[in-house]
Amino acid sequence: MPYRPDRRAFIATSAASLVAAALPAPMLAAPTLTGNSTEMEESLSQVVRRNASGFRALDWRPYFANTRRGAVLVDMNSRALHFWSADQSIYRLYPTSVPMTEDMERRGRTEIVQKVVGPSWRPTEAMKKRNPEWPDFIPPGPDNPLGSHALYLSWTYYRIHGTHDTRKIGRRSSNGCVGLYNEHIAELFALTEVGTQVLLI
Repeated sequence: MPYRPDRRAFIATSAASLVAAALPAPMLAAPTLTGNSTEMEESLSQVVRRNASGFRALDWRPYFANTRRGAVLVDMNSRALHFWSADQSIYRLYPTSVPMTEDMERRGRTEIVQKVVGPSWRPTEAMKKRNPEWPDFIPPGPDNPLGSHALYLSWTYYRIHGTHDTRKIGRRSSNGCVGLYNEHIAELFALTEVGTQVLLI
């Protein structure tokens, strides 16, 4: 009897390949001062598993009453960011980094209050206490932990931002914020506005 490939397995494999192909390839090396959240990052010498099990499209209705001014949903468990435009004609799904531990996470409703191209970075007092060797200030550029763009939330010190260290995406690797590939944060930056609602779950 001739071999007949299983249709479900073929579809699942094809879908996974399309998602993988759409993601930027990770860099082989990164500057020593890069990171992907509001803190500088620790060594990635340990193997950290990426999570793609929950990386799937979602409907906005269970999470928002409306999409006025756009809506951003960050799912900490699946490490994915979902965006819907105000008229729902645009939907985007991006892989993210999320905080390394649950005590660093913050969940709930907030909104974008500021948008910055080429953000600078300063560690908080708590960060300096934990890591006194960190610099007091990093200007915009390839060593900046906030990457190329940053969306500031109404919560102090919380951001959705880019990262120059692409190894962090898809992992529990940040120290509080939500990180995206620089290509993705640039796109999200253009799609959102001050006042866009954000929900972290």
